[in-house]
Amino acid sequence: MHKFLNSADTFLTDSLAGLAAAHPELIVDQEQRIITRSAPPRPGKVGLVSGGGSGHEPLHGGFVGFGMLDAACPGEIFTSPVPDQILAATSAVHTGAGVVHVVKNYTGDVLNFQLAAELADEAGIAVETVLVNDDVAVEDSTWTAGRRGTGATVLVEKMAGALAEREADAAQVAGLGRRVNAASRSFAVALTACTTPEAGKPGFDLPEGQMEVGVGIHGEPGRRREPTGSAREIVALSLDAILGDLEGAAGLSRGDQTIVLVNGLGGTPLGELYLVYGEVAAVLRGRGLSIARNLVGNYVTSLDMAGVCITVCRADGELIELWDAPVNTPALRWGV
Repeated sequence: MHKFLNSADTFLTDSLAGLAAAHPELIVDQEQRIITRSAPPRPGKVGLVSGGGSGHEPLHGGFVGFGMLDAACPGEIFTSPVPDQILAATSAVHTGAGVVHVVKNYTGDVLNFQLAAELADEAGIAVETVLVNDDVAVEDSTWTAGRRGTGATVLVEKMAGALAEREADAAQVAGLGRRVNAASRSFAVALTACTTPEAGKPGFDLPEGQMEVGVGIHGEPGRRREPTGSAREIVALSLDAILGDLEGAAGLSRGDQTIVLVNGLGGTPLGELYLVYGEVAAVLRGRGLSIARNLVGNYVTSLDMAGVCITVCRADGELIELWDAPVNTPALRWGV
């Protein structure tokens, strides 16, 4: 194992300490393990909270700030935050206008955020939930019932966060988040497994010359294994799954605009991600689709996994405007 560690047991606390040192615009509460903006919540603004296991950085802590999240709850690596932790984040950002939870569709996250929402309701805090389930690779897995939540989480947090800054109410913010999720599909391919500090070895064996097709973001294997293809072939099989589903469920058709995320899984060089993006752009252009906006880089990772997750969102004028709205977080910043 080749990792920068003090010990596997202190990985999360040490990482959070570094985040706090690097970003004084955030408050990192080590005891409760929540990350919030240093500026106090604005009265009347809907709070936006998300979270999940660590190992996916910059998701979610890197998206706390103006135009995105008000708070994030990091769990241990690939492990959901606990209900009390989520409740503490929810309470910290509540100003009377309600709170929206953005939850990736993984069993632990769903159960713990649901419990936290029930506890918040008992405390007089109204909570709306947006479930992100954009992955078209598998319908059910060891980690979830139904489709997994992956790359579209970034799109939901960005656009819902922009609407929340405009003092929309909780139902409007949650409704927008659900609309973004419904318009988005993702598919991921891995060339290596990832290694958790606790295990000290790759999560699955991937022989030389093989790729894992349809992986999730917790180091789990995909839906099948096959010989490693060219970037063009990998993009083609990914987009066949993504666009086929979008054309059926979201009504995607020639002439539509899209927002595209080419997301690295932690161990893929940026040059390779740009190469993949070029292939994605060529395929979409050939299908009569235009890319209104794009994002290329590591945003929803799986520790050190070499791989790529492609996300396509069918976008209209409102979604593009919300995407363009100012944002100021450690991982995303424009318009400010």
